[in-house]
Amino acid sequence: MGKKRIKEKSEEESKDGAAKTGAEPSRSATRSVARGIFHIQATYNNTLISITDEKGNVLAASSSGAIGFRGTKKSTPYAAARVAEVLSEKVARIQMPEVVVLVKGVGSGRESAIRAFVNKGFNVVLIKDITPIPHNGPRPKKARRV
Repeated sequence: MGKKRIKEKSEEESKDGAAKTGAEPSRSATRSVARGIFHIQATYNNTLISITDEKGNVLAASSSGAIGFRGTKKSTPYAAARVAEVLSEKVARIQMPEVVVLVKGVGSGRESAIRAFVNKGFNVVLIKDITPIPHNGPRPKKARRV
């Protein structure tokens, strides 16, 4: 365990550092994506949305729980629309001429999330339902007796 060395900054370096931490966008923030893919997973309890490029690199992601909804409010269509609005603001700097929407799950936020993206001005060229459907998979749980 050596001694910690603290470098003294001169006034010019500290001014340059303050200028670099401004609110100017970085180079990667102003890039262009040929086709964006919006993955919407709507479960009974939550709505998760991630935005990727064609290679699968995640550009932004969020869920209704991450933006502040708790409990049963997470699964509402309003929460799904708010998640879509927050994400569309995050990726507003990225130019996406075309958007593909892939919807997975049976939750109530499916349609409202798609509507929110369309209302924000994205050019949706394809909406595809990729909900996994078992071809007679494992035995289901026994029925509840209430």
